[in-house]
Amino acid sequence: MKKVLLLCMSMLLVLGIVAGCSSNSKTENTGGSKDSGSNDEVVTLNMFQFKVEIADQLQEMIKEFEAEHPNIKVKLETVGGGADYGAALKAKFASGEEPDIFNNGGFKELELWKEHLADLSEEPWAEHVLPIGKVPTTDTDGKLYGMPVNLEGYGFIYNKDLFEEAGITEAPKTMSELKDAAKKLEENGTTAFSAGYAEWWVIGQHLLNIPFAQQDDPVAFIDGLYDGSEKIVGNEQFEQFKEVIDTEVGFGNDNPLTTDYNTQVTLFASGETAMLQQGNWTENMIYEINPDMNMGFLPIPLNDEANADVLPVGVPNNWVLNKSSENLEEAKTFLNWMVSSETGKRYITEEFAFIPAFDNIDAAGLGDLGQSILEYSKEEKTIPWTWFRWPDGANKEFAASIQAYSAGKIDYDTMLEQFQATWDNMK
Repeated sequence: MKKVLLLCMSMLLVLGIVAGCSSNSKTENTGGSKDSGSNDEVVTLNMFQFKVEIADQLQEMIKEFEAEHPNIKVKLETVGGGADYGAALKAKFASGEEPDIFNNGGFKELELWKEHLADLSEEPWAEHVLPIGKVPTTDTDGKLYGMPVNLEGYGFIYNKDLFEEAGITEAPKTMSELKDAAKKLEENGTTAFSAGYAEWWVIGQHLLNIPFAQQDDPVAFIDGLYDGSEKIVGNEQFEQFKEVIDTEVGFGNDNPLTTDYNTQVTLFASGETAMLQQGNWTENMIYEINPDMNMGFLPIPLNDEANADVLPVGVPNNWVLNKSSENLEEAKTFLNWMVSSETGKRYITEEFAFIPAFDNIDAAGLGDLGQSILEYSKEEKTIPWTWFRWPDGANKEFAASIQAYSAGKIDYDTMLEQFQATWDNMK
């Protein structure tokens, strides 16, 4: 009996050791590893983005992603419109609340943030990015650090019905034609322009881009401003820019200097004005206010030359990843899903009303503005977005000078001198 009892105790001891080893082995294999396939662990990605016009649709897309990826949650925060996204992003990093996914404009902005960005050159979607989409976030070594959000264009959006009511049968393409159209609209009791001069980015970035982008060689001109071989003062395109401001403000809504983005777009969408200096990103907002809006794009012409009929088209921003993120692989999964899954593609084109920057996404379901941008692009009647090459923060200073001129506080020559001083002081 003693031998049998001893044998039983020995067997129980062995079984206990085996069970303990098995338990330890399982702990080592899972151990909280995100690659283990465990259904217990959920990671949260912090996504910080600036496109307020798609905030709601983006949140809905995230819900569908989370349904397909139950182990990944995405916390969305949007700062944009009239708010300063760049300053808000810097504050995030300064406070230690670094997002996993955020936006970067490329060029000078890429240089500013490159130390924080993950190399995305080998991601599966990279081979499908259109050539224009790779330019902003590709460094001198050929590494790609950003995934383009989309392609966008801007100009003067115009209400075709109001133009027809005013007897304007041909869409204006030159400065003289634009001024004539504005006069006819005014005579017909319609305010021609919806001018949002309270927004620094509307005037100090988008509007001021026109004389930069209309140079014979915009990049060479900007390089010349940096090395001192070119000047804003005395430049022909900047001299012609005066007519653009004078026409828009002269035939525009009351109090343009206190008109913000939402008010500017609402004035146009409600039919109170006939033209709006904005881009195709306003399409959803306009249709929400007026589903029957019949609209298209006009150029922002500097003069009466044939090459004035062009639209600025480019990549508005890029999705980038924080290389220090503990959830970098999950963040890559989210970006790839957005542009490769049928759900993600549908949101980009149909819900966001975006022009995709990828050759594997069909540009279907675009509204009037998206189609207009595509037509200008196919006809190669486009000019670049140059502000990503400007000194950091110069756009706000430029806007302040334009506001001062529009308010009658300074003359036009002084405004150009201030532009030059801003560049020289900030370059």
